[in-house]
Amino acid sequence: MKRILSLLACALAAPLALAQSVSCPDKNIQYWQAFPPGGESDVSARHQQLLMHKKCPGIETVVQYKAGAGGALMWTEMNRLPGDGLNVVGVNLPHIVFQPIQGDVQYKTADVTPVFWFHFTPDILVVSNKTNIHNFQEFLAAAKANPGKLSLAGSGQYSANHAAHERLDAAFNIKTLYVPFKGTGDLAASVMGGQVDGAMTYTPFAIANKDRVRPIAVAMDHRHPLMPDVPTFKELGVDWVDGAYRGIGVPKSTPPEARKRLSDLWRALNTDPEMKELAAKSGFELINVGVEEMDGFMATKTKLYTEGAARMGLGKK
Repeated sequence: MKRILSLLACALAAPLALAQSVSCPDKNIQYWQAFPPGGESDVSARHQQLLMHKKCPGIETVVQYKAGAGGALMWTEMNRLPGDGLNVVGVNLPHIVFQPIQGDVQYKTADVTPVFWFHFTPDILVVSNKTNIHNFQEFLAAAKANPGKLSLAGSGQYSANHAAHERLDAAFNIKTLYVPFKGTGDLAASVMGGQVDGAMTYTPFAIANKDRVRPIAVAMDHRHPLMPDVPTFKELGVDWVDGAYRGIGVPKSTPPEARKRLSDLWRALNTDPEMKELAAKSGFELINVGVEEMDGFMATKTKLYTEGAARMGLGKK
């Protein structure tokens, strides 16, 4: 009987021990967003805010916005924030590699200090329901018949959406017009209202607006389970599996121990079963890259995107 009671006590204590293993801040976290409300970065932040409150009920995660220049406004200013372990900034790849190469921003890739990458969102091509385009073959025919006429919205200049647009044109030998917006939330009305013909965007946008836009091709290894009728670019003859990575960064003045605490805290959020459920519903592909893996991950991605930028002609004004 004592053994049974002992085992029961251990089982009951396990969740508590797990909760106590998360090192919560003693003050509110200021979570700075580089894009306006309504886009994938904002949705991610709100998911994290929800789970943070459950894991660290003694503090609040205050989501703030400083949008502009495709995220560059916030990333230029992030090192001016206090390095107190309480200021966290949303960061994106390939944006923080492409933008400095182009040279229109006031920061360098090395100025950004990521401490955790939490998910990846695949590229997807969608068209407005107001167009007569119903599938990729019809899109291709329309683009070839009217070079430069079809307009595709995207989030930011020299961003993942911009790179995907250039890749689309090159891969299928077409010419379409890229129309940059401050963020995914800003472009939604224009796409659904038919002011633009479509968008080179991410899977969460297509899933959230499935009754108002038509997804016609996705950059994944296999078809998305929530969009089984949408072919992959691989099926269309192009080896294209790509998208955008999202994570958190901190001011360079943030001490290593504070960086580690934030990395571990975001990993705990990301591996929570509720986060996995939220991510699956929204179209986010979760990854876990913390401070331990950061140097190798950033070296690999920086090399990959620097080579991609050369193909796009970035930096050649």
